[in-house]
Amino acid sequence: MKNLKRGLLAVSALTLITSSAMAADLADYTPPPVPTVENTPEALSPWQIRVRAMGVITENKGHVHGISGSSLSYTDTVMPELDISYYFTDNFAAELVLGTTYANIHGKGTISGLGKIGKTWLLPPTLALQYHFTNFGAFKPYVGAGINYTFFYNQDADSVRHLKVKDQVGAALQVGFDYMIDQHWGVNFDVKKLFLEPKFNATLADGTRVHGKAEINPWLVSGGVTYRF
Repeated sequence: MKNLKRGLLAVSALTLITSSAMAADLADYTPPPVPTVENTPEALSPWQIRVRAMGVITENKGHVHGISGSSLSYTDTVMPELDISYYFTDNFAAELVLGTTYANIHGKGTISGLGKIGKTWLLPPTLALQYHFTNFGAFKPYVGAGINYTFFYNQDADSVRHLKVKDQVGAALQVGFDYMIDQHWGVNFDVKKLFLEPKFNATLADGTRVHGKAEINPWLVSGGVTYRF
């Protein structure tokens, strides 16, 4: 009987201690904030645009078939550029690059006497698939690879009678980064390499028809502003 009384007293004491501890915990408990418009992170759109200034730095190579030692050079230019990106995931995106510029074509080597051969405008839209690294905070580097199709238009002959540079498909490689100032705005630096070697034909002043390859293969170096919707 004494043992039973002692057991009941122990259970009662343990119950009082547990109830006191639970009451203290409840007094100190702060419930988590209820999600509101103010404290819920804003979901980003998959769309992004960049406006950049792009320098086009050419390789200055090429040749006219059948003329030994012939070569070509092209003017480097700066062009405005717009690109549109779509994010499939936080890491993978597709980017379409749009811009236009021109190139003056000069003879080099054994055809340097031709001087300025002509001028052509280029529209080189480029579509790249990118991988974006997301573990560096506001600094967001990326790499990409894709395809370029360059249209040549408004072609003017100078020291020759006729000049025609043919449209060309080529590969493109890319590396760059965004530094995000806030959730939407950032600054961007980007370098691309286009593999661009279009064929051309021309008619010389004496009526001789020639053809060859213009090895332009430009580096595209750009910087500008990023906006993520």
